[in-house]
Amino acid sequence: MPLPTDEQLIANAKEVIALFHQAFGPHPGFRPGHAKGQLVRGTFVPTKAAGDLSRAEHFHAPSTPVTVRFSNSTGLPLIPDGDPHAEPRGAALRFHLADDKTTGHRRHTDVIGHSVPAFPARNGVEFAHFLRAIGGSEAELGAYLEKNPPAKTFLTYPKPLTQSFATTPYFALTAYKFVNKDGKETYIRYELEPVAGIHTLPEGTDVKGLDPEYLFKELATRLKAGTAAAAAAQGPIKFKLVAQLANEGDPTDDISLQWSQAGHRKVELGTVTLETLVDDNATEQKHVIFDPIPRVDGIEPSADPMLEFRAAVYLLSGRERRAA
Repeated sequence: MPLPTDEQLIANAKEVIALFHQAFGPHPGFRPGHAKGQLVRGTFVPTKAAGDLSRAEHFHAPSTPVTVRFSNSTGLPLIPDGDPHAEPRGAALRFHLADDKTTGHRRHTDVIGHSVPAFPARNGVEFAHFLRAIGGSEAELGAYLEKNPPAKTFLTYPKPLTQSFATTPYFALTAYKFVNKDGKETYIRYELEPVAGIHTLPEGTDVKGLDPEYLFKELATRLKAGTAAAAAAQGPIKFKLVAQLANEGDPTDDISLQWSQAGHRKVELGTVTLETLVDDNATEQKHVIFDPIPRVDGIEPSADPMLEFRAAVYLLSGRERRAA
């Protein structure tokens, strides 16, 4: 995963990392955002429709190993799962592709999303402004939100408390370009839809009465000791990976502008089945750096400026994490 060469973009990424540290404190070895998380492993099985849309290898293989990281918001590694600030939840999905035959290097492509279909900023500069506004006074934040509708939409979007990582939808809002074997191009946005259905905690739930680890303990209960015990409990966990296809005129270069849920065709790309927790979770989380840029033939980045910016933030913060 190479670091972008744009010096201004790198400076912007470093500024945002510093703003996260300023807001949540330095926590060496943890991510500046979505610090509290758990890695799980499983497999992806594609549909025929996925292969029709893209020539990417994991859409044509019988199955592909995957790793998913579920997480809470904020840069606080110990944030209680019932804290409203832990919303929205995150899910990062990694497809483990065949190793490079020439170099032997491991290859992968990732999908990164969170549990609301909204994002507060169009690019890295705007995202830094958003973080500063959140850290300012109530009046300053209010004035900022009135001038920046996507930020207001993101902050005010309904965020009921998550019942389980396994019953939560996740939206990867950056557009990508699928290219099939005939060269046909289709812009899409990914969604992860829980096969178990969408379930949240009832409105009015006493958050003080919740176990501060209730989500991660529930995840472990579903997946403990592998598939046999999981079957005896509630697991495995399954998600449908879905592509929302762009309509004519839909913005493909702006993560902050929503595509309507109505009037858009959705194509099921396959099923993600999660069966086991990653054993050495703390060490693995410190090491893994997710990449929003696809870097696989058949899936191309759009012109969305958040792609390179997020790649820089993830790589720079990942280097910090590994060095801790």
